[in-house]
Amino acid sequence: MKKVFFLLLFTLLFSACGKRGPLVAPEALVPAGINDLRVEQKGNRFLVCWSRPDKEEWGGPIESLAGFRVFRRDVLPPDRDCEECPNIYRAIKLVDPEYLEDVLRFGSRYCFFDGDLVDGKTYQYKVVSFEKDGATSKDSNKARRTKAVPPPSPHISAVPTPDGVTLRWETPATAPGSHLEGFSIYRKQANEVMPLSPLAVVKAEVIQFADPHMEHGVEYFYAVRSVVKIGGDLVESDLSNEVKGMFSLSE
Repeated sequence: MKKVFFLLLFTLLFSACGKRGPLVAPEALVPAGINDLRVEQKGNRFLVCWSRPDKEEWGGPIESLAGFRVFRRDVLPPDRDCEECPNIYRAIKLVDPEYLEDVLRFGSRYCFFDGDLVDGKTYQYKVVSFEKDGATSKDSNKARRTKAVPPPSPHISAVPTPDGVTLRWETPATAPGSHLEGFSIYRKQANEVMPLSPLAVVKAEVIQFADPHMEHGVEYFYAVRSVVKIGGDLVESDLSNEVKGMFSLSE
């Protein structure tokens, strides 16, 4: 109803004698464009994330966001690449906020893993949001990433300590052309999925981690990713094996 009202208002103002220009142009009655689309590599998959818009282009609230469409294209060599060519982008994901399926939501941020990738190939992504009446946002920012061969995952162990647990691992070998930057430590509780953001990040020379933020009696599960730099991009390995740890006060 809101859009019908503004379209009628636009028509009346535009056609009225002596009246110039609408209060709100019809093209502004769409979700505001997404400008924080990001792509990271974790293991052999890309993690594609963006934030839900909280307003329309004209500044008013979104009343009925229906979902998102994610598009991807192959990036060709400069002499053959064509951003504006028709059908260059392919829709790879339709996201319904009410039925997320394999899409993860963290507050207003949505993420999914894209695993349909070829080593050495460069891909570019964009996303649009749309409302139930079909009003569609403009394209988001473009996010580009080259698929690299990820580093091997470390194998970790958990050593109980009086203060909780210390994780230990050996530094895995890295391939030529990659530089080991460090390790990302992830933690979850029972019945949770491992978060996408690490609990901590340590430098390459560090091969152990003592969790300083454990609650008494809570069982935690840990995993670690190796992090390397390849061609200017940070690339994480798959998650390591999981280990358990708990902080228990002595009697």
